[in-house]
Amino acid sequence: MRYTQLRAFHYVALAGGFSRAAEMLNQTQPSLSEQVRRLEQDHDTLLFRRDGRQVRLTEAGEGLYLLTKQFFEVEANIGEYLGQRRAAIAGRLRIIADSAVHVTGAVGRFRRAHPNVFVSIRTDNTESVLAGLRNYDAEIGVVGNLAPAPDLDTVDLGRTPIAAIAAKGFLPVKTESIAFRELERWPLIFREQGSRTRANLEEAAARMGVRLTPVIEVDGREAMREVVASGAGIGFVSEAEAGQDRRLVTLPLTGVDLGMTETLVTLTARRDLPVIRAFLKTLAGDSGI
Repeated sequence: MRYTQLRAFHYVALAGGFSRAAEMLNQTQPSLSEQVRRLEQDHDTLLFRRDGRQVRLTEAGEGLYLLTKQFFEVEANIGEYLGQRRAAIAGRLRIIADSAVHVTGAVGRFRRAHPNVFVSIRTDNTESVLAGLRNYDAEIGVVGNLAPAPDLDTVDLGRTPIAAIAAKGFLPVKTESIAFRELERWPLIFREQGSRTRANLEEAAARMGVRLTPVIEVDGREAMREVVASGAGIGFVSEAEAGQDRRLVTLPLTGVDLGMTETLVTLTARRDLPVIRAFLKTLAGDSGI
């Protein structure tokens, strides 16, 4: 196994094809293809499925790609350490959050302190956030009600109650709250499986013997809000994520103690990555932690 073979494999997997990878590495496509072929041949392992110009990772390829992402990240860290450890931080910071509202302030301050870092933010449910971190597809995660795990470092971002949301005019006039047990009477809009908000509601309902049956299941918070705004039923968010949508009213749930403890998460194995250290320093300066 040669370094050039691993690098060729890694960039083909990263680019999703041999032509784009060859451009990224400034090599010819036949040379790149030969390096990958030798890697597969030397180890008697198929890493890509070829379908014309399209390539897809095999199961063995997926496993190797996770390792090469770690390998080349360490290589980059070594280069930074030896060459410009004290220089301005550059590169990229990828954030996956169940709700970006919990880190947007810190992101703004981080960018002002480190203008050479490109920041990308996307939202997803807790399961996908943790999978993204563990697959090295993100540096920072934000999730709700996280169970401890030995491979994760965490920072508590605080707890906010879970509230109901409904379209204006959907509930009787002067309704200011909803009893948890009364939710049985209303059409409910739930997030997809994997949402911690949904899991909290279902766990509380099971404890209290309340039957919560969603009439609509929606993938994603914003899509759920749109369905609720159409008047189709009652949805649920943490109060911190309720926002200022004029089409909706936010109502506290009574008779139950439901809340979301938001947590910033990073992989323990990556705690020394400069861009992660810098973001955590910004966050600590904001909160005094």
